[in-house]
Amino acid sequence: EGGSRRRSWGLLVTAGVGGTLVALYAVVTPFVTPALRKVCLPFVPATSTQIQNVLKMLENRSGFLVDIGSGDGRIVIAAAKRGFKAVGYELNPWLVWYSRYRAWRDGVHQNTKFYISDLWKVSFSHYTNVVVFGVPQMMPQLEKKLEEELQCNARVVACRFPFPCWIPDHTTGEGIDTVWAYDLKHRRGCETKSLEVTPESES
Repeated sequence: EGGSRRRSWGLLVTAGVGGTLVALYAVVTPFVTPALRKVCLPFVPATSTQIQNVLKMLENRSGFLVDIGSGDGRIVIAAAKRGFKAVGYELNPWLVWYSRYRAWRDGVHQNTKFYISDLWKVSFSHYTNVVVFGVPQMMPQLEKKLEEELQCNARVVACRFPFPCWIPDHTTGEGIDTVWAYDLKHRRGCETKSLEVTPESES
């Protein structure tokens, strides 16, 4: 009887530990592995220095802000605290729900929105401030998408990895905290076009 009792307890302990590990895996995995994306985009939290560098690039800017691949929402929340109406797009539902909780906890939920969405299926045409935490494989395609969709007054802030063809208008930080800012008006020659139109409107 003693042996069978020990075996029963052993089975119960094994089942309990196994169940706990499975539950822990189910909760933690979405935070540390990539969601299903067209390009593998793992969740790597922004450092406090990166956040400050991003905010520096957004000084004196206004309008709506979007964070592409917003992760746990820290960039969106930091921007909202600076007065932006900020939106995050993230494919990982666990991270989106966690971001909404953090925004509520920090008292900026009225100025933030988080969407579960594939960035390749979203139009960013109505945003004037775009923040990107990307990986090298996605930057060429994203560069083309943003150039097609954004207006001339838009600024794109890239973190960790620059865009392959655009020349940054501003750069700050170093190493993994480097941030590049690109003004779309310089990509399209908007200033030249406006100078050409002005004399006609005055005549």
